[in-house]
Amino acid sequence: MKHIYTSLDIGSENIKIVVCELYKNKLNLLAASSFKSKGITRGLITDVELASMSIKQAFQEINDMLGIKINKVIASVPNYLADYSIIKGDIDVNGQITSDDVMKSLEVAIKSKKNNGKELVTVLPIDFKIDERVTVKDPVGMNGKVLSNRSIAVSVPKKNAYSVLSLLEKIGIEVVDISLNNIGDLYSFKNKDFDKKLCAIINIGAETTTSSIYNKGVVVRSSIINQGGKNIDHDISYMYKIDMETARKVKHSFGIASHSKASSSNTIELTNKNNESIKVNQTELSKIIESRVEEMLNLAKNDLNTLTRKKIDYIIITGGTSNMAGFEYVASSVFGKEVNIGNIKMIGVRNNKYSSCVGNIVYFISKLKLKEKNYTMVDDDEMGDYALSGNKSSDSVLGKIFGYFFNE
Repeated sequence: MKHIYTSLDIGSENIKIVVCELYKNKLNLLAASSFKSKGITRGLITDVELASMSIKQAFQEINDMLGIKINKVIASVPNYLADYSIIKGDIDVNGQITSDDVMKSLEVAIKSKKNNGKELVTVLPIDFKIDERVTVKDPVGMNGKVLSNRSIAVSVPKKNAYSVLSLLEKIGIEVVDISLNNIGDLYSFKNKDFDKKLCAIINIGAETTTSSIYNKGVVVRSSIINQGGKNIDHDISYMYKIDMETARKVKHSFGIASHSKASSSNTIELTNKNNESIKVNQTELSKIIESRVEEMLNLAKNDLNTLTRKKIDYIIITGGTSNMAGFEYVASSVFGKEVNIGNIKMIGVRNNKYSSCVGNIVYFISKLKLKEKNYTMVDDDEMGDYALSGNKSSDSVLGKIFGYFFNE
C-alpha cells in the first residue's frame, strides 16, 4: 500500500492543495498547487458557485500534475470563534494498554464535554496518566489498571464546518478528516521547544491574521484580526493609483518588507489608472509595505498579550506575507529575539502559504499512529503504473467522516 495524503486549504486569495506520500517514515511531496480563489471572503464561503468553480479548477490542476484523480482530502475549516476546552476521561484497563484503550479514554472525555452549540472538530491529547502515577504522551504498551487523559476539545460554529463539507460533497470530494489551520501550522513547525514551553504562531493570510497560543504543544487559544496581505496591496494601489492586480505583482516582484534593505537607486516604470507612466522607487515602495506590516504585527502582538498574560518563549510567523524579503527585520523590531520566521523543511514546498496544508497532513498521520491504523487516500488500483515511491455520533461531523475516535 502506498500511503498518500491530500490536504486542502480554502483561502481568500488561493486554494492550496498539497499531496504527500509517507515512504519509509519520511513525508515526501508529490504535488502542490495554489489556484486563484473566488467566492471566498476572509476565509469564509460567500458565493457557493464561484467557490465551487475555483475548487474544481484547483483539483483539476493537481490531477494534471499527478496524472491521477484526487477525490479524498483533509480539509481545513474556518477557525472563527473557535473554542478550546479542557476535557478529561478515564477508563479501567486490564494489564497492557492498547491503542483501543487510548481511543476509549478519549471517547469518555468527549462525552463529558458540555454541548456549547458548536461542532467538534478534533480532540488534542495533552497527556495520559496511568494509575494516577505515571504521566506520558503515549501510553500504548505500558501496564496499568486505570488510564486517564487530559485533552483539548476543539470546536467551531456549525456553519464553519458544514459550509466547507457541503460544498466539497457537492463537487464530489470526500472529506476524510477536518482540522484548523492553526493546528496545521503547529505540526509544520513543531519542535522540542513547543512541547516544553509557551509558544505562539502568527499566520498572516490574504485578508486575516490569526494569532494562536500553544501550551506544551497543544493549541489553547486563538484570535483573528481582519488584516492581511491584501491590505498591503490596497496601500500600494492607493499610493500609486494602480489596479489591485498590478499592486500585488509589484509587491511580490519588487517590494521589500524592510525599507532599510531596499535600494533607492532601483526603480520600475508602471502605467497607472490614468494611463500615465510613473516611476516606482524601491525604497519608497518598501516604506509603504513596512508601515502596513508593522501595523499588522503590532495588532497581532496585542492579540497575544490579550490571549495570555504569561511570557511567550517562542514565536513563529508564517503565511504568504512572511516570505517577503526583509520581513524578518520588521518582525524582530516588533517582537525582539523571541521571533522566528517559519521554515517548511519539505523539499518542493518552501513557501509559508502552504504551512497549514503540510502540517495538517503531519497531524493526520500522527492521529493514525496514535490509533495504530493503516490508511491511504489513494488506493493502489487507482495509482496504475504511476511510480511515486523514491521520488460516534452520527449527527456530528466526525461521525460522518474518517473515524478518528471510533472504530468505524
